[in-house]
Parts: sequence; C-alpha cells; structure tokens
Amino acid sequence: MTFIIRKHFKKIYIILFLILLNNCQLKEPKKAHGLNFLENREKILVIGKTNQNDVVRLMGQPHSKSLTTDATWIYVERTITKGKLVKLGQNVLKTNNILALDFNEYGILQNKKIYTKEEMNKIVYSDNETKNDVAQSSFVTRFLSSIRQKMYGKNKF
Repeated sequence: MTFIIRKHFKKIYIILFLILLNNCQLKEPKKAHGLNFLENREKILVIGKTNQNDVVRLMGQPHSKSLTTDATWIYVERTITKGKLVKLGQNVLKTNNILALDFNEYGILQNKKIYTKEEMNKIVYSDNETKNDVAQSSFVTRFLSSIRQKMYGKNKF
C-alpha cells in the first residue's frame, strides 16, 4: 500500500507545482484610465511653439477644460495595480498624473504643469466645512426616515 502512495507522490507534486505556477504572472495586472505615459508626451510639447491642433493630434481631446476659460486643458493618467502579498491583493494606486496646459488667445501653448502623485500628497486642504441650511431635511423627511429605520432595524419581540 505504501508503495502505491509513494508512486503517486511525484504526480501529486507536479500537479501542485503546476497549480502554483498557474497563479504567477509575468505581467502585473493593471487598470489604466486616461492617457498612458503622460510624462513622456508632456516632454514633446514645446512652450511658445506648440499649438492646440498639435496637442490634439498628439494626445487627443482634453479630458476636461477649465471652468473659467477654455484656454486651460487638463489631461489625466491613472494606473491601478494589484498589491503584493502584504496588501493581500488590494488595489494600489501606481501612477496618478495630471497635466494642465494653458493656451493664449491665439492657441499657442503658454504654460504646462504636470502634477504627480507625490506632489498631490503635499497639497494641504482646509478642514473647514460649510454649513448648508438649504439641504437640511424637513420634518416629514426626518419622520419618515425614522420610521424606515425602525422598520428595517433589528426588532426583538
């Protein structure tokens, strides 16, 4: 009986080894949003020489434009990958770049600024909150939401 078990150990080890190798990947899985390699494309743009048509030909239409004027174009690059063993396979933000292009009234590139993930982490935001009196719920809404909470809550009868 032990002879038969020893005979099949080699096959069992090979099967386990193949299962483990099947989960290994040469390329890391990633989800990309926006333009890939935004930093490389930004280096091609020349201030004072590149116009809006050149930018559209090179990078396509902008992801968004400035709220105040149409002279500021914004391009985004975001890449998310799976974490290593320490992160237990959770999504990890690999790159998060934003390119802001400013054009003059003639459509010539005046200024370009690329914001990387490290620069965005240094931005300090205000902790102040604006109180909104308009969005407060009415008596009827609060009453109905309390009834709903009681209906769906855990009642012990």
